[in-house]
Amino acid sequence: MTGRITAVLGPTNTGKTHYAIERMLSHRTGVIGLPLRLLAREVYDRIVKARGPSVVALVTGEERIVPERAQYWVCTTEAMPEVGADFVAIDEIQLCADPERGHVFTERLLYMRGLHETLFLGSDAIKGAIAALVPKVQFARRERLSKLSWAGSKKISRMKPRAAIVGFSVENVYAIAELIRRQKGGAAVVMGALSPRTRNAQVAMYQNGDVDYLVATDAIGMGLNLDIEHVAFSATAKFDGRRMRHLFPHELGQIAGRAGRHTTDGTFGITGEAHPLPEEVIEAIEEHRFAPIQRLQWRNPRLEFGTVPRLIQSLEESPQNEWLSRGREADDLRALKSLSEMPEIRDRVRAPADVRLLWETCRIPDFRSISETEHATLLARIFGFLQTGKGVPSDWLKSQIERIDRTSGDIDTLSKRLAFIRTWTYVAQRKGWVDDETHWREETRAVEDRLSDALHGALTQRFVDRRTSVLLRRLKQKETLVAEVNDKGEVMVEGEFASRLEGFRFRQDTTSSPDEAKMLARAAYEALKPEFSLRSDRFYNAPDTEMDFTEQGGLMWGTQAVGKLVKGADPLKPAVEPFVDEEAGPEVAEKVRRRLQHFIDRKIAALFEPLLAMSRDEALTGLARGFAFRLVEHMGILPREGVAAEVKELDQEARGALRKHGVRFGQYTIFQQLLLKPAPTRLRLVLASLWDGLSEFPESPPPGLVTIPYIAEVPVSAYTRSGYRPAGVRAIRIDMLERLADMLRTQDSKAGFEATPDMLSITGMTLEQFADLMGGLGYRAEKGEREKAKPVVEAKAPEAGSDNPIPEEASPIAEAQAEVEAVPVEMESFYTFAWAPRPRTERGPRREPREGGGEGHRGPREARGGDHKGGDRPHKGGDRGGDRGGDHKGGEKRHEGGKPRHRDEDGPRGERKFGGEGGKGGPKGGKPWGKGKPQDDRGRGFESHPPKKDKPIDPDNPFAAALMGLKGKL
Repeated sequence: MTGRITAVLGPTNTGKTHYAIERMLSHRTGVIGLPLRLLAREVYDRIVKARGPSVVALVTGEERIVPERAQYWVCTTEAMPEVGADFVAIDEIQLCADPERGHVFTERLLYMRGLHETLFLGSDAIKGAIAALVPKVQFARRERLSKLSWAGSKKISRMKPRAAIVGFSVENVYAIAELIRRQKGGAAVVMGALSPRTRNAQVAMYQNGDVDYLVATDAIGMGLNLDIEHVAFSATAKFDGRRMRHLFPHELGQIAGRAGRHTTDGTFGITGEAHPLPEEVIEAIEEHRFAPIQRLQWRNPRLEFGTVPRLIQSLEESPQNEWLSRGREADDLRALKSLSEMPEIRDRVRAPADVRLLWETCRIPDFRSISETEHATLLARIFGFLQTGKGVPSDWLKSQIERIDRTSGDIDTLSKRLAFIRTWTYVAQRKGWVDDETHWREETRAVEDRLSDALHGALTQRFVDRRTSVLLRRLKQKETLVAEVNDKGEVMVEGEFASRLEGFRFRQDTTSSPDEAKMLARAAYEALKPEFSLRSDRFYNAPDTEMDFTEQGGLMWGTQAVGKLVKGADPLKPAVEPFVDEEAGPEVAEKVRRRLQHFIDRKIAALFEPLLAMSRDEALTGLARGFAFRLVEHMGILPREGVAAEVKELDQEARGALRKHGVRFGQYTIFQQLLLKPAPTRLRLVLASLWDGLSEFPESPPPGLVTIPYIAEVPVSAYTRSGYRPAGVRAIRIDMLERLADMLRTQDSKAGFEATPDMLSITGMTLEQFADLMGGLGYRAEKGEREKAKPVVEAKAPEAGSDNPIPEEASPIAEAQAEVEAVPVEMESFYTFAWAPRPRTERGPRREPREGGGEGHRGPREARGGDHKGGDRPHKGGDRGGDRGGDHKGGEKRHEGGKPRHRDEDGPRGERKFGGEGGKGGPKGGKPWGKGKPQDDRGRGFESHPPKKDKPIDPDNPFAAALMGLKGKL
């Protein structure tokens, strides 16, 4: 006896499942078959809520809850029991055409009936097949109450809330969920492979509003009723177990139909790299018109268990109806063929009962999806246990479960363990397969629950920002968010870390999504308004010692950036730009700006005090004042070759006035010694780079280094501002270079000379490095070798009172000298340096050279000694910069033998003895040279300028030597 058969068809999201539940509860008993374990659990919970757990059974491949007085059976379609129930319903009946599972749904369509009523629920596409295969069927159509429309392509970053993004692989789902977490704060994840417990926990987050986005596989297309407003396809093709194929229009419609609920309209579209849908497909989905299904998948339900070959033959039998088509080889049939080829299995299957047991074993799903061989090996092991009649041994089953029962690990690890436990859950559900069925069902269920909870936690931790979910919920409820700032500058919103206050700028947490960032900023600024005011007061009253500038022009308050230097009207008067958020207000910004300007002005005044004092000296007039302006313009360092003409125009009085401000007229550089210290150097590089408009400022060299590497890519001006002069592969500090120049003046630069230990000492170089440095200064270095001098053993006088002097040939001294002479000859390298200026043609237009060197690159006298006229031998007169020996006319006086006169034996006049550069040529105050002894001719020095009663002679006068000679004759 069969009752009324009705096919309730129509578009997705019409409430057909809800209608089936109502119809079943109107009968005394009923069975409903559902396509997913997830959906079965959802329907079971709804019926339990309505009728109580004592009358509702749940039967799936991995769960079996069957009370003694069960009236209503909720099952997956594959697990539907053959019980005589008043009501039977099959949901998603169009899955009869599914290549993998279609034969199961077709069998239920053909043979499963209720005593009073049978319902088939599904799509309109299967209407023709049902009409042809099911006699006396009645059709009812349920219309969709809301409208579904195409929304085109949208980027995930612009996706509106309450949207579901659909992917067709685990990797794709995880990648999308990760992207949404970064951009939107988080997403729930729903996949068919999830356990019901994990899936329900994820769905609950979405339904509760903790997250506004759902990332799912096509599992959401079957019966999951969610508050989805938009469905976006990230792809329109999937792997169906055999190959990649495009989704059929009715499959796209099934998934897209999840958008909208009851009378709420929904939209669908694409995102990511998905190709746009054809117009005809879009129209078909919007109007719910799909091509009818022409073939249903079928597999012979009448199996023969005489032998394994006969069983396989019956499974492969072809249908005789044109509406039916033999489905592809299922997993259970492939497993049966694999086991039948194993000799140990083939020899043990002798009776029909063995064949039936082997088939039941092969129907264990391959939840693990590792490989067919491993799955077949496991099935063979289980079949061996079952054939003994004792079932799976408890000890062995316990060991298998214990290896799985671990909740540590990442998402992939937990997912694999869940897949493994599903195998033993399935085994425990089979009647007679284990000793204590109740115990093992509870045990495997408990392990699955623990793993499900751990997986839910891992998914939430990876794809959901808990802080975001809390804040979004509060915002949706229009609650006022409470924010505060602690003593570390951390901004806490509702007890969650939201950002950090760095100086006077609100630094948003980088993990925030754009929407969340706006929300956090809005809440945080409310708490920061008084904090900005208090912090600006503290900053304004802070001492300069708490502030500093960086080598890139930043301005720091402790460890926090509060501004930067910007180009001003003058290199030594930069402006500042404060780092203050607009929300702090103009008063705070102005207060910070004024304090920063005070700091940098005082810093410049302190570090450049000698330079600024010189610029304010009203005693400097004429050429001296103009030259002081040049020094101020270049912040205290001027390469001499660039101002050689101006230097020559300065008389000794002007130079003396400049020396009072610490100006040193060096052979290579004119500079203020105090401005070579590390702090002024660091500031000079910043200010000069700022004035030049550089995007990246050169950093100052580490303090204390005499030489640093010369990098060709770095401009020479950067080395000059750092207080160094490039020479060869290294650059030497300009004050040490002037000391070296003092030493070089005493050498015969034409005949050649060797480096002294003092020269190597002040440069800190090896002989080879020094040779490269000298080459960079215009000297030619010639390398040679010679015998290394042997030590001479000194003779000692015989002890007093000795009556037996030792013969010379037998003395220890003679023996020692003989040993020294017996040592093999050692050779040593040395360098001879001679002045070798570069040709003029390399430097510009040719001009007539002066004796002793040219103008462009001066020789040992003019370049290193400054302004000498006549004479070609370098001399020692003058200060280290060559100035005091550089203003003399007619060459220098010499001692007999051609050696130049020297002021003293310690170094340049007035510098080494008195520790400075100034002076009039003799000891201070006109005292005799040395300790009260009168000065002799050797001790007499040259006046740095003529007596004031005489008019000074212009050092640039080409007739200086002739005039001096005439003056002596007159």
